[in-house]
Amino acid sequence: MSSTRNSLVGEQAAFLLDVCNLIQFATNEGWVLTGGELWRSAEQQEIYFKTGRSKTMNSKHLTRCAIDLNFFWKGKLIWDRELIRNVGEYWESLSPKNKWGGNFKGFVDVPHFERVALPL
Repeated sequence: MSSTRNSLVGEQAAFLLDVCNLIQFATNEGWVLTGGELWRSAEQQEIYFKTGRSKTMNSKHLTRCAIDLNFFWKGKLIWDRELIRNVGEYWESLSPKNKWGGNFKGFVDVPHFERVALPL
């Protein structure tokens, strides 16, 4: 295995461990979560990009370092940024590599949680 592959596997593993912590935290806060999208093919990403559902062709979903979660409160699907903010802040507190879509500039993506590589 190349060092690049080992590095990606390490990032994916760390990402999933943080997702486990995030799910536990959100559940303890009273949220009911269901899974959205983790992996996305390049073809699907292109469709999302062309239709405006995504603003990039370099989504972290392509490398399995992003997940979209569905947040339910009292049976209702919630995408409200302010209501989910404490979960997003918790996510970002787990690692400096973690970014929450609710804090994105321009294109806000509340149910999106990702791990990005830091510059060397």
